[in-house]
Formats: sequence, C-alpha cells, structure tokens
Amino acid sequence: MKFTVGIDEVGRGSLAGPVVVAAAAIRNGKSISNPKLGKLRDSKHLTKKQRAEWSRYLKSHSQITYAIARVYPRTIERINISQAANRAALRAFKKLQEQHRLKSSNHKIFLDGGLFLGKNKHFPNAKTVVRGDQKIPAIKIASIIAKVWRDRLMDRLSRKYPKYGFHIHKGYGTSAHFRALKRHGPSKAHRLTFIRFLKNSKHRA
Repeated sequence: MKFTVGIDEVGRGSLAGPVVVAAAAIRNGKSISNPKLGKLRDSKHLTKKQRAEWSRYLKSHSQITYAIARVYPRTIERINISQAANRAALRAFKKLQEQHRLKSSNHKIFLDGGLFLGKNKHFPNAKTVVRGDQKIPAIKIASIIAKVWRDRLMDRLSRKYPKYGFHIHKGYGTSAHFRALKRHGPSKAHRLTFIRFLKNSKHRA
C-alpha cells in the first residue's frame, strides 16, 4: 500500500498566535471528492463555512489520516518564522509517520512552496512544490485541516485576550488589529519581532 503525503502551513504572516502545519496522507489511487461540497480546493479558495464542512468530511474519511504541529510566538521570535514553519512541518510529518507506520518505500511527500522537511538527504521522497496547494490534493487537504484548526485556536485566544479581536482577523495585520495594538500594546500571544519590524519599516518610510 502506497501513500501521498501533503504538508501545508497557516499563520506564517500573522502578527499573533502560532504557525500551524498539517500533514495529511491519502492512499494512492483514491480520489477525494464530495458532490455536496463541490470541488476540493485549498483553504484560501473556500469560505469559512465551506472549510468547516470540508474539514469535518476529511477528518472522518477512511482513506485520510493527518497530524498537526504548531510553533508558538516565543520560539518564532527566537529562530525566525521560516525555521519555525519548517520545524512544525517536521514534527507534523513525524507524528503522521508514527501513526501510519510510513516507510520511505511506501510514500512520497509534497510540501507547499516555502516549506522544507529537514535535510533533504534524510527525506529523499520529499519535494517542495510552488503553489502546491493549488496542484496536489494531499496539500489541499492539509491546508484545509491546518486552517480550520488554527482559526479555532485563534477564537480561543480571542476569549483570553478580548481586546484584540483575534476571532475576526485571526492575528493578521488588519487596520482594526493595528488600532488595538496602538491602544493596548502587544499581548503574550503576539510575535514581538514581527511588530518591531513593522514599526521600524514605517519609521524608515
């Protein structure tokens, strides 16, 4: 039995909250479709309601297994966002590998552009694909699962830090988020290096 693994992340450009990565495996030759939900698309091309419905369907699908990993703001600040996203990708894949007993001989790994799975010599079956979330079903699946999982986490953070509106913008740099930061300063959920960089950039401009 052979599998295709797709890996995608969400939250790379957010000013707050973790970067989240999902790794999803589907059995080769199995087509993932649902007439009621329409065509399988990556998370960015689905509405919130569509993502939630797809996520429920994918998580219950007998031919799909997945794992999630995240890296939180203090670590992102220490090692930078690219390394943090790659660390989460490696953790998610290793979880999936253990759950599914994947061997190098029975799977191929596709990562969405910008993600890399450790040192290439350790993962000869891994390939980073530019716009992979638009081309490869397994990455589309991972993108939906990661997005829905992170959005729910940001909803919980919004209840913990109600001044910032995380439930609305999910930590991204909207005008309302910037106004809240100016009024209240950053919370423990914020990535301080991101905020400092934006301030410095505006100052230079």
